[in-house]
Amino acid sequence: MTTTVGEALEGASLKLRPHSDSPGSDAQLLLGEALRKPRAWILAHPESDLSSDQLAEFEASLAELLGGAALPHVLGWWEFYGRRFQLDPQVLIPRPETELLIEHALNRTAPAVTILDIGTGSGCIAITLALELPESRATASDLSWEALKVARRNIKNHDVRQQVTLVNSNLVDAFTGTFDLVCANLPYIPTDQLAQLEVARREPRVALDGGASGTEFIYEVLERLPRILAQDGCALFEIDPDQVVGVVDRARTSFPLAGLRVEKDLAGRDRLLVVERA
Repeated sequence: MTTTVGEALEGASLKLRPHSDSPGSDAQLLLGEALRKPRAWILAHPESDLSSDQLAEFEASLAELLGGAALPHVLGWWEFYGRRFQLDPQVLIPRPETELLIEHALNRTAPAVTILDIGTGSGCIAITLALELPESRATASDLSWEALKVARRNIKNHDVRQQVTLVNSNLVDAFTGTFDLVCANLPYIPTDQLAQLEVARREPRVALDGGASGTEFIYEVLERLPRILAQDGCALFEIDPDQVVGVVDRARTSFPLAGLRVEKDLAGRDRLLVVERA
């Protein structure tokens, strides 16, 4: 007896309802991946039959999701700034709020700039900026070799090998030159809060743990930023809203004459520290 697209979606949505805020959408993404079809096709063909192999792949993915795996890790990709990026459990899943960093970078930089992306993870920030600024050159750094392997795949898939260079580095240790634009989406969750968070069970701790205060890595980069940020350069830091006062004070210590401000995300929460060197 065969199973149709509509039947598969209905059954999966029911199973996912206690575990997800968007069970229908999750089921559509999983089935689309199993059938190698876009979501629009899935919705337009509820009467189509699944082959036994397609059904088996769909059910295996559904079991992973029900077992607690993150949807992007089950899919093996996630969308960021309108593009797909490959993922695995070794890298942080791109968040919508990080697109705010991209928007501000594009609004404040010339087309031909040198970019440093600290803690690149999947490479989504460096690669997106390279694609949006074809004359730019980006350096994407990460301490994790596993993360750099994922970033390398994404660089190849998006054909920006001539623009983006990967570097294994602890924060800014490896750099002696200066950059026009520095982007940092660093871990900013205090260590003692991680055990309470679902995200810490699904994503790499190294990409989440910001030390005792949650700001250790941000402070370290801010302290050393004056030697790598070019004159008239701009630095962008994604931050936790609760860390604003401390982060701004530390930035002011490093850049007493710079323009400093904090931009809000779509939810109206302080999210992005902008440092503009005069």
